[in-house]
Amino acid sequence: MRESSTELLVDLPAESNVTDLLLAEHKRSPRGPLYAVKSNGSWHDVSAESFLDQVRSLARGLIASGVQPGDCVAVMSKTRYEWTLADLAIWFAGAVTVPVYETSSAQQVSWILEDSAAVVVLVENQQKASVVREAAPDKRLVLMNYDDDGDASFASLVSAGEGVSDEALETARSGRTLNDVASLVYTSGTTGMPKGCEITHGNFALFAVNTLEFLPELLREESARTLMFLPLAHVLARAVQLVCLAGGVKLGHTSNATELLEDLAEYRPTFLLVVPRIFEKIYNTAAQKAQTAGKGKLFSAAAATAVSYSKALDDAARGGRGPSLPLRVRHALFDRVLYPKLRAVFGGAVTHTVSGASPLSEHLAHFFRGAGINVLEGYGLTESTAPCTANTVSLTKVGTVGIPMPGTTIRVDDDGEIQVNGVGVFKGYHNNESANREAFTEDGFFRTGDLGALDDDGFLKITGRKKDLLVTASGKNVAPALLEEKLREHPLVAHAVVVGDDRPYIAALITVDPEAVESWAQANGHSSPVSPVALKAELQRAVDSANELVSRAEQIRKFELLDAEFTIDSGHLTPTLKLRKAAVLTDYGNEADRLYAS
Repeated sequence: MRESSTELLVDLPAESNVTDLLLAEHKRSPRGPLYAVKSNGSWHDVSAESFLDQVRSLARGLIASGVQPGDCVAVMSKTRYEWTLADLAIWFAGAVTVPVYETSSAQQVSWILEDSAAVVVLVENQQKASVVREAAPDKRLVLMNYDDDGDASFASLVSAGEGVSDEALETARSGRTLNDVASLVYTSGTTGMPKGCEITHGNFALFAVNTLEFLPELLREESARTLMFLPLAHVLARAVQLVCLAGGVKLGHTSNATELLEDLAEYRPTFLLVVPRIFEKIYNTAAQKAQTAGKGKLFSAAAATAVSYSKALDDAARGGRGPSLPLRVRHALFDRVLYPKLRAVFGGAVTHTVSGASPLSEHLAHFFRGAGINVLEGYGLTESTAPCTANTVSLTKVGTVGIPMPGTTIRVDDDGEIQVNGVGVFKGYHNNESANREAFTEDGFFRTGDLGALDDDGFLKITGRKKDLLVTASGKNVAPALLEEKLREHPLVAHAVVVGDDRPYIAALITVDPEAVESWAQANGHSSPVSPVALKAELQRAVDSANELVSRAEQIRKFELLDAEFTIDSGHLTPTLKLRKAAVLTDYGNEADRLYAS
């Protein structure tokens, strides 16, 4: 199959916009809990009525401060309730939200504020304010708090907005349509300077109302609730947040990594938005803890059972026999003694997770589903607003990223590139017509730059990134994603970069997780620090396992263990924990060259 589509399930009036989602939910359930805010160690509900009042007050303040419909207002903050409040208030004022990652450097901030021409910047605290002052000294700053301490803040905005009439506010709010830009979202920039993606009110709103019908098992349950801990500067997190708003799904925010497990246990979400690196960390941590406790074989057996059980469920969905009686017995045993501990990491009430931002290995998807955490993997880009494909509760194939979202068509070009058209596809790159000409086909499909294939049922499988495709000196095409995913399954491996473009053979740069190394050493009788020889011998086993998946010409012949830790601060990870390969190869080019020195 070369093309697959899903019809739009819900349409909206052309003159409507994202703010109508809040008004509709307020009308449906004004006193129903819409958000949860943690203060003084406890969670407190915020009703739709209270939230709407706060949004309107803040929007009046923005208007009073001179913000005009169509103006850009930047937000630089970690994930928190006030981010959401600011987003809706900006839209009620008829303005355009420009997210800025809280980890952005002054250079990145300067570029985004200059390119977007933001008229005001809402910042979380004084530390963020200092970054903005360095990047753009002339920009107006507003602190995202209600402290009346002399600085411009939400408190001063609300006070200034008291003179703005209801009629003026409604004129600003209702003047935007589905076709108008709601947000300028700058790509996280795995290569080069970020480009501003013009996301419309229609992109956000149509995605929200259609996703409610596409995933009703997650979103239509009366007790449905989720905890958002991914960066709200990322379009996926904000799109999912709007789905929750449209469906009245209670949403909490957390961004403190040290308190995440505690917050999950207290809040007990029923579903979560998760990136693959989190699944990898949870799996590897559990495996290492079991190994250290002398229960490594038990964990391996439980993991193998979970994977086999999940694969049997896939078989049953295709008309097969499903799990055998012995497999069901083993699964039932582990479901009493081990899998509940894993589910407790997610808070104990999660039944489904939505995975996006980067590929998740089939092994981990099967493992978590077999352990009672169903993983619905999807695929999308900033340019598609949110997932353009996704697995659903009833239509799931592990190893794929699902079927097209409602109102979306996916096709695969002759060279294997995935192209997408539909309600989520952005309006275009801001101030960048040359990029727009390259990005779209003559008939309006967006060129994703990703490689994939559609099966006979219309499920999409991602096979690699067009720009990442390696061509060895002998002319062999190698997609590195499969090897890299398999390497990351090993508990010691933090990141892996497969290299070999225009080289005689395939090789790899590998970093390890220091905590995992320590646990592994204790469990396997190695002294600390672990000798490089012992560590490389264990990593060779990971490489050998990955090599079993590919032909001899595609196998990793050598690898280099890097004495480094890739982080957001080091510049090697994006804020959603995707690897910046270009940055790695720039900083560790000498190490890559050594792999071919003899």
